Amino acid sequence: MHFNLIQKIRLFSNRRKELFFSFYNVIGFYPKNIDYYLLAVSHKSSPLQTRDGQTLNNERLEFLGDAILNTVVSDILYHLYKNEQEGFLTNARSNIVKRDSLNELCQKIKLDKLIVVTKHLNLEKNKNIYGNALEALMGAIYLDYGYAKCIEFVKNRVLVSLEEIKKTAEDDDNYKSRLIEWCQKNRLEIEFVLLDETLGSDNKHTFITQLLIEGIKVSSAIGSSKKESQQKAAFKALNRIEKKPDFLEQLMTKIFENSEEVNNEIALD
Repeated sequence: MHFNLIQKIRLFSNRRKELFFSFYNVIGFYPKNIDYYLLAVSHKSSPLQTRDGQTLNNERLEFLGDAILNTVVSDILYHLYKNEQEGFLTNARSNIVKRDSLNELCQKIKLDKLIVVTKHLNLEKNKNIYGNALEALMGAIYLDYGYAKCIEFVKNRVLVSLEEIKKTAEDDDNYKSRLIEWCQKNRLEIEFVLLDETLGSDNKHTFITQLLIEGIKVSSAIGSSKKESQQKAAFKALNRIEKKPDFLEQLMTKIFENSEEVNNEIALD
């Protein structure tokens, strides 16, 4: 099959050949249907134009790839950490697939060089486009080759060594997971509420998340993604819980009072 694919590529125009080789350098194998991969790197600011006049971008592939990537990483971690419990595995997976990690991984494999955006969009200020494209690429590989190839890609090109997987997985800056674990340990209900989502003139998203514990407003934060705003809100909450005894005492008092007020609030400073 590999030989037949090479023969097929030789028949293409020089531009088409360049695209095949460019993606080969990123993913480590030749695409069978390159259209999936071209779509994966097409940001909505510069969509693909189909022959019938449709405009397509990578958002649908990103949706699919997000689910595939989570499954692949779960698969790898499950077999790597045979003696760890569900809580650790969930935290490890979150560390690997969080937006900052995906943004870095996209650049590491040089997928960022293939992303197509409008010239008016500053990628340095919109780095989540990198992680989104990596997720879309996972969707493309899945449609082109299937699940097994997705695992091969992640192992061989994204997380290329056991040490790197462990380093990323065991990174302890996943504040959301740590806070959820603390709440579970203390049998407290936690909720992340998206208060607002805006899209600026520069195509940059802004998300505002509020964090509630047992219905009590504990913190809020702004981020360039929903996940980032949740992480920042969780970081604020953990910082107050761990470093401000008065705050924790006030929080627990409110909880034990089981107040029936509609808008429970505690001092945030």
